[in-house]
Amino acid sequence: MLTCLGLGHLRPAPGTLASLPPIAVVLFLAGTLGPDSRWMIDATLGLMALWGGIVCVRFGAHAEEIFARKDPIQVVSDEVMGQSIALLLLPWGGPEQGGRNLMIAAIAFLTFRVLDIVKPPPAFQLQRLQAGWGILLDDLIAGIYASLVTQAVVWLVGN
Repeated sequence: MLTCLGLGHLRPAPGTLASLPPIAVVLFLAGTLGPDSRWMIDATLGLMALWGGIVCVRFGAHAEEIFARKDPIQVVSDEVMGQSIALLLLPWGGPEQGGRNLMIAAIAFLTFRVLDIVKPPPAFQLQRLQAGWGILLDDLIAGIYASLVTQAVVWLVGN
């Protein structure tokens, strides 16, 4: 669960690879269900974020023991959670707006990955917390910041 079906064991950049499933889910749902499905997209993303958060908090300490390091690189359910948050509440269009949806997803993806790596305050400080909370909260902050940046860019460029 923490490695997201083994994505955490892939190299290079397992965190980047684990950020892709939420994007694939969004693009699939928007492309097949249409713009009236925003609530379903947001509900799915919310469940993915909740799953990633619960798994990190519940099993994070155990993962740190197994992998013998703080915030092991193999644990990527936090990236799924953070990327899911970055994609929430965006104005997804239907199949006819596939290019626009892809652009929005790319902005959210790149913004989340940069912020997850840079760890702006308080993300850097929060990763020092014990076990699952330290694994989880820096990605939560990066996801929230990425969501705000993506919302602003989409709003500025035009809905």
